[in-house]
Amino acid sequence: MNKIRVLIADDHSIVRGGIRALLESQDDIEVCEEVANGREAVEAVQNLTPDVVLMDVAMPLMDGLEATRRIVKTNPETRVIILTQYDNKEYALSAIKAGAAGIVPKKAGPAELVSAIRAVHQGDSFIHPSMAKWVVMDYAQRADDDPFDSLTEREREVLKLVAEGYSNRDIADQLFISVKTVLGHREKTMQKLDIHSRTDLIKYAIRKGLISVE
Repeated sequence: MNKIRVLIADDHSIVRGGIRALLESQDDIEVCEEVANGREAVEAVQNLTPDVVLMDVAMPLMDGLEATRRIVKTNPETRVIILTQYDNKEYALSAIKAGAAGIVPKKAGPAELVSAIRAVHQGDSFIHPSMAKWVVMDYAQRADDDPFDSLTEREREVLKLVAEGYSNRDIADQLFISVKTVLGHREKTMQKLDIHSRTDLIKYAIRKGLISVE
């Protein structure tokens, strides 16, 4: 049976030693390397291609989040688990955005860390229950955020008329405003919606039910 090859990245040797002792007591896991900073972690992953990296966050030369971003980009087959002493929203979301496959607080039990390694090696994600709430709350908040709600009534009117094919002059005449004002509303609307072309603007208006396709 091929063992799960793990690289440990932490700037405290006593922490690395404790993790190594735990992992080497497992029949299906082996530690292929230990490093003390993010830069060494990136280099070691390129040379050794471990299956899993246990990555501390606060390290010298390069922090664990930046190292994770680089590893995910250059060695996507290697899975990264963030180990952090900070059990809060900022670190949980930063780890996810960096591309980590798992997040485990350092206060977690040995069995939880081993379970996390096995889970990410199999292609799953592992977010410790104490940190999962932050990820769920952020997802729910983003799902509820609709940029359309940030549009003013005038911007919605301009959006609808642009999508219906009216020229800037026609829109100005209908709304009794200047062409310059129309262009300003149009630009702000596209910025708020993160839309960059008239075609995408029309598609958005159709999805929102502002215009029909009959």
